[in-house]
Amino acid sequence: MTHLLPASARLAWWATGWLRGYVVTDLVIDAVIADDATHVVAGLPDADGTATLVEGLGALRRLGATGFGAAFPAEGDPVGLGGPRTFNTDALDAGEAVVVAGTGLGLVPQRTGAAVVWTAQPADRRQLPDVGEADRGLRRALVETADALAALEVARWRPEVADRLMDLRHREPVAAPDGVPARCVELAARGLQATGIVGLALEDDGAAVTAEEARRRRDALVPLDRAGRAALTAACSPEVWPPD
Repeated sequence: MTHLLPASARLAWWATGWLRGYVVTDLVIDAVIADDATHVVAGLPDADGTATLVEGLGALRRLGATGFGAAFPAEGDPVGLGGPRTFNTDALDAGEAVVVAGTGLGLVPQRTGAAVVWTAQPADRRQLPDVGEADRGLRRALVETADALAALEVARWRPEVADRLMDLRHREPVAAPDGVPARCVELAARGLQATGIVGLALEDDGAAVTAEEARRRRDALVPLDRAGRAALTAACSPEVWPPD
């Protein structure tokens, strides 16, 4: 079983592969839409209404697109975003976005039922962690978070989290198109693993008996969440991919 990437990661990988000639259009559409009913693009320059995903990708290529890079920001950590404020705010609300290099545009997904609308708006160039930096940060955060949670007796209040931290070698693979460096595919899988651990640990306050205990547990998870999102952002941003 493979892990389903977030929508922005799927669009970044497959649309970049399509631009570079690794992937045919039908595969892009199948991979990006996945289990959704449809994806459309709104707000493109000189376009009225919405465009199909195929039409939107074609329009972005004509506008000079050279790559699609994902961002997975959170409040206080706008990783993968360069501005302007409106784009950053919408991306933070969505928890993800795609920056289309060469066009000055970004795409923010909004889910409506089983459909996803990608809204195009101006987006500035961004600074990104490189793949090596993101990899090292994630490895460090995993060790530090595991130690912090052990001190907080994670095995007592969330045994399944403790199990995952003890078995980091076991993770769901992710499907990637040709052209994505193997190192980035592996980093994306580990980034998703990290954010999955954080999400599981934050589902409730477990056996916390005081607000202070709950706060300490949440604080212990912040570095891992930040590192996981940085890893996924770098892995899905062709601007920082290592040479083949």
